[in-house]
Amino acid sequence: MPYLALKAAWLSGSRIGIPDGSVLLEAGLFLTVANAVTLAMDAAVIVLVLVLTRPWGLRTPAWMLTVPVFTATGLLTPILLGFPGQLLVRALGFGIGPQEEAAREPFLDSWVFIVVYTGFTVQGLALAGLFVPYARRRWGRRWQGVVGERLPSPTGVVAAAAVLCALALGALYLSWAFGGTAGLSAERAEAYSAESAVGSVAHAICALAAGVGTLLLTRGRTLRARWPLGLTWVGAAATLAWGAWMLIASLGPQVDGGEAPSTAGQLIYAGQMITGALATAVLTRFLISRRAS
Repeated sequence: MPYLALKAAWLSGSRIGIPDGSVLLEAGLFLTVANAVTLAMDAAVIVLVLVLTRPWGLRTPAWMLTVPVFTATGLLTPILLGFPGQLLVRALGFGIGPQEEAAREPFLDSWVFIVVYTGFTVQGLALAGLFVPYARRRWGRRWQGVVGERLPSPTGVVAAAAVLCALALGALYLSWAFGGTAGLSAERAEAYSAESAVGSVAHAICALAAGVGTLLLTRGRTLRARWPLGLTWVGAAATLAWGAWMLIASLGPQVDGGEAPSTAGQLIYAGQMITGALATAVLTRFLISRRAS
């Protein structure tokens, strides 16, 4: 509700949380469209909660539920991993100092980030708490028992590609976490901080989870199915959704006033999408095979 209230206020012309001199005051049509789209996305969570809690929700077509839940998992997981870590870094005194904060170009009041990302954290935990028992009731047989026989060879090729891409992506994000600059614009490289390092670690974990989960789905024949399914679902969703989100954002005007991502950065986001898509394909094939059996 705080996120929806802020978005509705901004669409109505309010400047709440936007300081004087902020580039957001001059962002124009692109920001208006972005605010409208993200408001609609978060409002859809209300419908999603009803589906997960009302009796008629069990009759909802599977794709109408799994697609938004998969998207929500992807967008919220890196926040669940990164935001608490960034708060901890600040509490320990390793965050961005007051002088560095004051030197930055005005964007949003600091309280906006706290309110919004705290809300996203609660939202992610609540949705997980609702979806897991719903999925167990409706599709619990899909993850019972062990992984079983290997999937057909074409799926194995896709899985191998997903694993290799995930390893490369995870290594790249970890290098960013430790100060590496490969693929980064000069401005973003200079903006390195302990907080940005935490975010990079969160994305590395998601990419590696997608790779490990995919590998276990195709190779872990005696492993209980629930663990590789969970890893692949979360990792693939986060990698695909954030890759798409960042790629789309990089193609439009930079509303934070910063430098646009480099071509190499855009290719990395595209590779992130491809990694998530490959892992998602393996996950989908595995679930189809479980349904058939």
